Amino acid sequence: ATIKAADDLAPKVGTVQTYLGRPWKEYSRTVFMQSSMDNFINSAGWHEWDGNFALSTLYYAEYDNRGLGSSTVNRVTWPGYHVIGATDAANFTVSNFLTGDSWIPQTGVPFLTGLI
Repeated sequence: ATIKAADDLAPKVGTVQTYLGRPWKEYSRTVFMQSSMDNFINSAGWHEWDGNFALSTLYYAEYDNRGLGSSTVNRVTWPGYHVIGATDAANFTVSNFLTGDSWIPQTGVPFLTGLI
């Protein structure tokens, strides 16, 4: 997947703060893996929604991303944020997370069952 600025945001890169996500409710879950990320993403990666109410219950993870916005060096240090390895990332693949290899083929939608 490629995560890039929309055409109307591209001229404002550096002046508009853009994040990978914010926890709207407790137990929020988001995983970005093997994606290409452009430079418009704030280096913190993630942002609070309204204070720190969900930061210890969320699960936000990143795995093997690439591009100028993919560095995890300056990412948030929340208890629920993780840079994961291949073993953990495999739990979020189409095959393991959605059991997609048993039903997606009938849709005709192209997909990968596992990690790249």
